Formats: sequence, structure tokens, C-alpha cells
Amino acid sequence: MRKPAKILLQTTIPTTEDDWHIGRFSLLREHLSGLGFRVTARDRDPLGTPDSVLAGLDVTDYDQLWLFAVDVGNGLTAEDCAGISRFRRRGGGLMVTRDHMDLGSSVCALGGVGAAHYFHSKNLDPNPARRAIDDCFTTGISWPNYHSGANGDYQEISATGAVHSVLADPDRPGEALCYLPAHPHEGAVGKPAGDDTARVIATGISKVTANSFNIAVAFEPSDAGGPAIAQSTFHHFADYNGDPGMGAPSFVPEAPGHALAGMPEARRSTECYAANIARWLGGQQESATTQSELDRELDEALEESFPASDPPAVS
Repeated sequence: MRKPAKILLQTTIPTTEDDWHIGRFSLLREHLSGLGFRVTARDRDPLGTPDSVLAGLDVTDYDQLWLFAVDVGNGLTAEDCAGISRFRRRGGGLMVTRDHMDLGSSVCALGGVGAAHYFHSKNLDPNPARRAIDDCFTTGISWPNYHSGANGDYQEISATGAVHSVLADPDRPGEALCYLPAHPHEGAVGKPAGDDTARVIATGISKVTANSFNIAVAFEPSDAGGPAIAQSTFHHFADYNGDPGMGAPSFVPEAPGHALAGMPEARRSTECYAANIARWLGGQQESATTQSELDRELDEALEESFPASDPPAVS
């Protein structure tokens, strides 16, 4: 029997009580553990030196890394990035997420996935029209800062192209999940130029400007490495966004909403989304595109073997 995938949930800051430490992602840890995954949750070692796990991640028995880049640009050393990149090259799965402006910009040095994350001062969005302020309420935060709603509320999302396995609704075959937690200032992600393994799989809509923005980019497994997801904000997974009563760091100024708690369908969608990521990164789901192609090929083969015009086999 195949062993359950071993997942590492890790932040890019040392444990700091008044910050986005790994304890603020406890609902995700419990959810994934409840699905049978073996989950380890930790913050990084002190800044300025290679992390004892990330720098050698490729020689551990972890199958997946969910990296919450909550640093101000200094969260990963060159050794950390090299270890994570080797981990993916040997087939490991990655989910890399950040937030607004330059928060988490240390991920830029990650092979492949780093190029999907656009920041204010590094790896700018190649489309100049998108380098503009979206959230006009929190004036201390500049672009990218897409306003999908208040923390504690939910947002509607849309699948892009063929429904990817990460977006597939397990309870409604052929349909996509429609909701994720909202956040006042999401970051920016996009398909890296020249990388044919990557594509945008989900988008959201700003509640301020009505502009569309990318929620997630999926990298299909290839000779270059294992599957990966680049996510626009870690707030899609944070306790505070699922339940504002669990608290946030003192530097969060915006008043929270409470719509997610009162919307069972949005809560279900959020939980299914996290489960889908874990299963897809672990190789437990086929791409919806691949499956639809297989279904079409099977239908064509059956039609050739049993054409509708054939007489019945038994009279």
C-alpha cells in the first residue's frame, strides 16, 4: 500500500508571535492531517543562515513543500533556494505563496516557480498596465495589491481554460470550485515566459476596480521537475481568513468580515481546494485536461468499434 504523502508546511520567518508564524496556519494543518497526509509544520531557523531543513530538502523524505513566504525579502538564503530547487528537480511537489507588494520576494530565486511571482521591486509583472494600485484603502501598501474583499469574507473565482484538477469540484463532476477566502491586497502571479509546463488556472475579480487578476499558476510535472503551484496570497490558507476570531498580527489594520463563516458552500470550496492541491502535488489526481482527452479518445474508439448504424447483435 502506498504511504500517505509527507507534507512540510513552512514559513520563511523565525517563530515570531506578532507575525504570520506557522501557528497561524493551524486549520490547514488539521485539515490535511485529517485527510491522511503526514504533516509537519515549522518556521524557518534564524535569518541570515541556511535553514536546516530547506537547504537540504532534496535529501529528506518529504514529498511536498507548502512554502508561506511571509518575509520582507530576506526569508530564503541562496542555499535554501538551491535545496528547494533540487527538491523539485527530483520530483517533489511545491506550493509557493506570498502576499502584496514585496512581501515574500525572497522566492524570486526559486527555480521555475519563482519566476511566476511578480513583486513591486523584483520580477515586475511584464504587463505595465498591471503595475498600478488596486487596493486604495490601505494606503501604506502599493502594487501589486488586488482587493478581493475583507479578511474573513469570501471571493468568487473562475477557472481558466480547461478545469485543472486543483480546481475540480469533487462533488460536481465537470464543474470547478467557485470560492476562496478574500483578502484586501493580494499579490500577483503569472505564467513565466517560455515555460510551456505552466499556465494560469484560476482568476479573481477586484472589488475596487473590477479588474481580473491571477489567483494561481500550475506547473505540470515534467523532466524539469515535479508539479508546482504559485499562489497569489497566503491568506487563502491562513486561520484568520477562515475564522477572524483566531486573531491576526497587530500590524493588520483592516476590519475583518464574517461572510465566509456564514457561507457553507464557500467553506466547502476552500477545503476542497486545499485537498486538491495536496492530492495533485502528490500525484494522486490526473489533470482534468488529460482526463477529458482520455474520455474523448475512448468515445471515439467505441464509436469506431460499435458504430450507431450497425444492426443489433441480437434480434
